[in-house]
Amino acid sequence: MSVSTDEQQTIIVQPKRHWSQLGLLILAWALGVSGYLLTELNIHDDLPTNWQVIVGGWLAVVLACHLVTRFAIPYADPVILPVVVTLNGLGLAMIHRIDLIAAPPRHRFEAQLVWTLAGMILWALTVTVLRDYRKLQQIPYVLFLVGLVLLLLPIVPVIGTEINGSRIWVHLGPFSLQPAEIAKVVLAVAFAGYLVEKRDVLSVAGRKVLGIQLPRLRDIGPISVVWLASMLVIVFERDLGTGMLFFGMFVVMLYVATGRTGWVVLGGIAAIVGAWGAIALTPHVGTRINAWLHPFDDFDKNRQVIEAQYGMAWGGLAGRGWGLGRPGLVTFSWSDFISSSIGEELGVTGLLAIIVLYALLVFRGLRAALASRDGFGTLLAAGLAFVFALQVFAIIGGVTRLLPLTGLTTPFMSQGGSSLIANWVIIGIFMTISHQARRPVDQIMIPTPRGGEQA
Repeated sequence: MSVSTDEQQTIIVQPKRHWSQLGLLILAWALGVSGYLLTELNIHDDLPTNWQVIVGGWLAVVLACHLVTRFAIPYADPVILPVVVTLNGLGLAMIHRIDLIAAPPRHRFEAQLVWTLAGMILWALTVTVLRDYRKLQQIPYVLFLVGLVLLLLPIVPVIGTEINGSRIWVHLGPFSLQPAEIAKVVLAVAFAGYLVEKRDVLSVAGRKVLGIQLPRLRDIGPISVVWLASMLVIVFERDLGTGMLFFGMFVVMLYVATGRTGWVVLGGIAAIVGAWGAIALTPHVGTRINAWLHPFDDFDKNRQVIEAQYGMAWGGLAGRGWGLGRPGLVTFSWSDFISSSIGEELGVTGLLAIIVLYALLVFRGLRAALASRDGFGTLLAAGLAFVFALQVFAIIGGVTRLLPLTGLTTPFMSQGGSSLIANWVIIGIFMTISHQARRPVDQIMIPTPRGGEQA
């Protein structure tokens, strides 16, 4: 506490809560390895010969992440990392479970484990090198250009590759990646930097229509550019999920920056027009809409969705148990439809628990946004939190037939290196913003009346 001659002031210093994070990380580790071990016991009635290496190695990695947090970002939110480790561990266990029944034998688990380690290394570099994330605010236009190039890279002939009707992959020699996963991080930073700089201009009132203050025509250029880029992704890459994700992220960040519902209304109208145009111009989008509304009209074409419904119905409330279901019958049960695999073996209860973990992650991201002491950090954390929320809602909603299928990945759980690495970097940004907001270097002073007691 510090006292001046005019008023008494209270200094609020957030606790580090290292031991709370460590306890939660141990629990997260236990949940992941229990799924791995129960799968082996239920399928083979025995544990693999190298189970100690897998279990001990995962524990060592988790403890290393805790040490990085303790020394690099000690005031970061202690809940974010355990939630991510839980989701990543359960995803690894489910991918391993599906590998055990794959014919011919597959090694997706080993590949996903390597990508997980790579993602954690990039997370560690993010939280140690990017101490002052506000430096990224200085180059929004460069980042916007880089993000657009990455987003539209699959359209380029030769390197762009079409898989299952969507052109979202880029092949460079023996390597393949989804550049949109990297683009979502780059564009989120670019949007935040641009909106902080232009928020006053974008907040200027326009005409009032039906009680809603709409923006001026001269100010709708940014939303038009992002809408056009999203339409290019939907039409030429035939990727409904990615186009929807980026446009939605920009509209939400625009609303957070200006506080004007007119931007939301305008964004909603643009989204409806874009959806109508996508259905008219892209048969692939129309096929997914039909699979959503009438899946049983064409079993061969909609087999994936139908089998996922039957699998989750067979799992019921409590699930069949690790290794006791048949999730491998569903196409891409290890990637796009890993949530249906969870629903079959862990039941509706397990799937709801996963959704709650994602909700907790989004909540903590929004909490970091609210606690941030600069507009750039607030917009960046809010935008990335919305990306997680929309992505999870879209993919699990598609699997459960609440929404049409979008082809997005389930963060930290679906098999895929590009998504895993990008999401770990986002977690690094979350935790860095949280650390900067909670650390006592920039102390929060609460004035109290002269001669009053400490609050």
